[in-house]
Amino acid sequence: MNGVDHDDVLRLLDKFNAAWNAHDLSAAIELCTEDVVFESTNPAPDGRRVVGRAAVRAEWRAIFDQPHGQFEGEEIFVTGDRVVQRWRYNWGSGHVRGVDVIAVRDGLIAEKLAYVKG
Repeated sequence: MNGVDHDDVLRLLDKFNAAWNAHDLSAAIELCTEDVVFESTNPAPDGRRVVGRAAVRAEWRAIFDQPHGQFEGEEIFVTGDRVVQRWRYNWGSGHVRGVDVIAVRDGLIAEKLAYVKG
């Protein structure tokens, strides 16, 4: 598990989720490895894969810029260095539900694979 225990992973996810809901892109990126991998939910059907902090920052910019967007965690499962997080994203006039599959390495987010219902 790369020296990260269950409670450390939960604390990391709490900080990461708080950064998302505070719309603090810099804080979220700092919680990721330099070579972080992100797979988005679109375009359908497979999404887009980006690698590295700069590319992920650019990919996340639009969602962080949405002033009313908020993630509501529904459930988190931690097993070793993997996390499955169910969530609901609300933007004021609607919402979508989804799941992230996250890998943790050296106390940071190394991979975030996003999936949505619909």
